[in-house]
Amino acid sequence: MNLRRLFSCIAISLAASLAQAAGFKSVEIPAEGALQPLKGAVWYPCTQPKSDIRLGPFAMSVSMNCPLASEKRPLIVVSHGRTGSFLGHRDTAAVLADAGFIVVAINHPGDTSLDQSRTREFSVFVERPADIKRAIDYMLGSWPDAAKIDAGRVGFFGFSRGGYTGLVAVGANPQFGKRLRLCEDKSDPLCEQVRLGKLPELSHDPRIKAAVIVDPLSVFFTEESFKNVRVPVQLWGSERGGDGVTPASVAGIAGQLPTKPDFHVVPGSQHFSFLPPCPAELAQSAAELCSDQSGFDRAAFHADFNASVLAFFKAQLGQPPEIR
Repeated sequence: MNLRRLFSCIAISLAASLAQAAGFKSVEIPAEGALQPLKGAVWYPCTQPKSDIRLGPFAMSVSMNCPLASEKRPLIVVSHGRTGSFLGHRDTAAVLADAGFIVVAINHPGDTSLDQSRTREFSVFVERPADIKRAIDYMLGSWPDAAKIDAGRVGFFGFSRGGYTGLVAVGANPQFGKRLRLCEDKSDPLCEQVRLGKLPELSHDPRIKAAVIVDPLSVFFTEESFKNVRVPVQLWGSERGGDGVTPASVAGIAGQLPTKPDFHVVPGSQHFSFLPPCPAELAQSAAELCSDQSGFDRAAFHADFNASVLAFFKAQLGQPPEIR
């Protein structure tokens, strides 16, 4: 591990020790019309001792349902990749919460590890940005601790399809075309719109003031797609790509955004290197998600990655209140 990564690990460990642990509680956002409920979790700063919990194959050290301090704090919304889950970026969420942010991560219905019923459906790409808007609406409105969120300091973090989701949420307009592959042999209303050359209405959310976009799926974007994106973006790309994402496509987005992003290409990485190190049982059953190029240290990289994400959000959204 080089010195920069070593110091990143020390800084993150120190932040965690000062805050004791990230608070953690589940969340369910009610259905809205034809849109299904959104299930997920909230990480937030907490001064109570942590304990080890297990959710599926994942072990976390958190403080369950601990009280949230009264100071208003920035909010970060997290969007997972194809067939992922709200736990997919749990290490990043915990680091942000330990530093004073409130973080909500949701499952996108029909496109999760436990429910893949719509992962090949066009509707997923229309509904994902709407899911983010619903999550922000809920956190600023009906969530019991909504009064403790600073509505003027909302950020976004998204990986892969979650990166697509975030780009749309901050103003990008994808171009779907009349012969969309996802609509072949399908006669649902959205696909009929596409065949008629009508762009389905997509949700943009001006409340998002900064976005971290990680190895985004970009197949629907053109050079004209990003002209309305005005927020600062930290953009991450893998060296080797994967799951429909290519290094060239991510570099293309970096060159097309109106304002130059804080762009990082990670040497030796593949697409799924942006997921946390896998527990042993998952490593055996999901080698594609868990295997890296020889010599790539995913744990060391994530210490560096999380520190950089934290620094970006602090710079763009402001330092959260001190944890007391």
